Amino acid sequence: MPQLATLLTDIRACTLCAPHLPHGPRPVLAAAGGARLLIAGQAPGRRVHASGIPWQDPSGDRLREWLGLDAETFYDPERVALLPMGFCWPGTGPNGDLPPRPECAATWHPRLLPLLPEVRLTVVIGQYAQAWHLGERAKASVTATVAAWRDYLPTHLPIPHPSPRNQRWLKQNPWFAAEVLPELRRRLRSLGL
Repeated sequence: MPQLATLLTDIRACTLCAPHLPHGPRPVLAAAGGARLLIAGQAPGRRVHASGIPWQDPSGDRLREWLGLDAETFYDPERVALLPMGFCWPGTGPNGDLPPRPECAATWHPRLLPLLPEVRLTVVIGQYAQAWHLGERAKASVTATVAAWRDYLPTHLPIPHPSPRNQRWLKQNPWFAAEVLPELRRRLRSLGL
């Protein structure tokens, strides 16, 4: 798809948020026209900013485990699109990484998502991605949204962020591992992933 290739080139050259990015712009994403799964995350972290490879950090290790996907499948853009709400690392604040820059999704996602016609399931990770992809259907909190996961099927499945910082959340919400993850893996198998 030449239009998608051109758009990805434009995104990777983007400097729209440069004045707000303490470590400079480095858009990190992966997509191709054949992708059947869309992983909608928050924004790259420090390690991903350094490597330029989406989800190449402990959060990505856990995410791949949750999905039941090996690295070869996960990093094949013809099967899996990796599109965070912000394509660049926003830097660190007092409680971890800052939120994704809002200009990014507003500028690029409306042009990018229509060029992914084969996407059958979007895994929506964390509050910013849930707000964007689920809109008014998102609940008041990530926990409430994830608990209502059945309401968003068959096109979307919300999950918490796979960050190691979310250990407490996972312990407090054992239903996530018991109910949501098996259904997520079943749906990915049905997509041939």
